[in-house]
Amino acid sequence: MTAAPYSEIWHRRTPRARLVRWMGWLCLVALFVWCWQVMTETTIWAFVTDAPRQAADIGGRMWPLEWGYVPELLLPLWDTINIATLGTLGGVAMAFPIAFLAARNTTPSAMVLRPVALFIIVASRSINALIWALLLVAIIGPGLLAGIVAIALRSIGFVGKLLYEAIEETDARQIEAVAATGASGPQVLNYGILPQIMPAFWGISVFRWDINIRESTILGLVGAGGIGLKLNASINTLAWDEVAVILLLILGTVVASEWVSARLRRAII
Repeated sequence: MTAAPYSEIWHRRTPRARLVRWMGWLCLVALFVWCWQVMTETTIWAFVTDAPRQAADIGGRMWPLEWGYVPELLLPLWDTINIATLGTLGGVAMAFPIAFLAARNTTPSAMVLRPVALFIIVASRSINALIWALLLVAIIGPGLLAGIVAIALRSIGFVGKLLYEAIEETDARQIEAVAATGASGPQVLNYGILPQIMPAFWGISVFRWDINIRESTILGLVGAGGIGLKLNASINTLAWDEVAVILLLILGTVVASEWVSARLRRAII
């Protein structure tokens, strides 16, 4: 039996597609090499090679832990939880109407209001909470209010995006059935759309609160209140035993918030 010519053998990709694929990989490797050169151009490798020794030194200074510092951290920790909770409530309250304006099946104006709502969502998601806090501290001054507003502005994009996608995925047949009874617009919203999205809404809100607990712990680094203020002060004074206590307290808070969030989502959804 004679072997089939090469041109008659089945191949997954054409020669041109294989060439394009290999050229793509080559460009990706070249891009990686160029990015590595740019990244390491100003790197002081003496510091990098000395990093393990420095890390071991700081770790040694963290022991023994300064447990007597814990009472001073309870109020800042409570402030951090309040920043996350109030910021989440504010963000959810603003994101709820924005999501309805952004969804294709509920927006009253696809040419004007929907692009505006989508822009607000994208702008909120593009700016990190720490940057929001930095700007707000400069505008309204340091303190808890700057942290609460920063968390709220950051939460709009997250909640708004997930919620408007949930609105767009609602069952149109249920909405049409409610409208066929002669229901008004608000009644269609109340009986046709809201029952379908409320489980997702509560799940998204609780999930965002869990994320905000983490983000609010570092807002104090720029003066926006919370336990981050204590963390920044301890780092500046090289009090590593206090830093270790703060980090453990933050870890415990995050674990607790994760447990509460999971239980709430399970109960709601």
